[in-house]
Amino acid sequence: MVQDFRDLEGGRCELGSVSSAVKHFYEQTSDYELDAWSEWCGLFRPFGRALALFFGRRLQQLNVPLSSLDTSHGITSEVIHLRDPQSGRILQTGWTRRLLGPNNVLYVGSYSTCRVPGYPDPCVKVVFPLPNGNAIVIMRPEAHSDGSFSVTKSGRRFGDPGFYFVVHGKDGYVRARYLRTLQETIRVYSAEREMVRADHVLQIWGVQFLRLHYRLRIAAPVSPH
Repeated sequence: MVQDFRDLEGGRCELGSVSSAVKHFYEQTSDYELDAWSEWCGLFRPFGRALALFFGRRLQQLNVPLSSLDTSHGITSEVIHLRDPQSGRILQTGWTRRLLGPNNVLYVGSYSTCRVPGYPDPCVKVVFPLPNGNAIVIMRPEAHSDGSFSVTKSGRRFGDPGFYFVVHGKDGYVRARYLRTLQETIRVYSAEREMVRADHVLQIWGVQFLRLHYRLRIAAPVSPH
């Protein structure tokens, strides 16, 4: 996801406490395969079905699983690095995750680091392509004393870390809106040998509506024929 985990270190984010397993995942994401489970808050489950029907399955993007059965056949994980032709440094990382059962795209996005004006620490930037625009998620990093590491999408106003919806108009103008009500946290922590786990929590108006659990383990090497 990032070439060097130290790129996420800043004035308020010291990475010395983060476990080596979590650092390895961020730097070698392509080495991992993943499993996922979803927990929808009961009141929001109809919203999830509507999202899947009218948005996710039609556009093949942000196809959040409605139940554990949606992920029972497994999830593919494909990572592509885009490098600077001169230095070889990774500029963007494309990451596609697909649900094998229904063959729907869970997420496809471009990952990089960025700095937000007026905010002291580097952030993780994720761009999800959409028709006539994209969704941009800027997440602030935080290291925890237990060795885990989290990124959080939250802020108060336009220009802060958070969720931005961008539309390219036919008149040539690009319009962006900051969605303060939608917040998100992903926390990755060390687990069993050659494995990390992650909790992915989404909230709207301060109320949790979805929690995703990920198990990410180093894929077994493919034996030559």
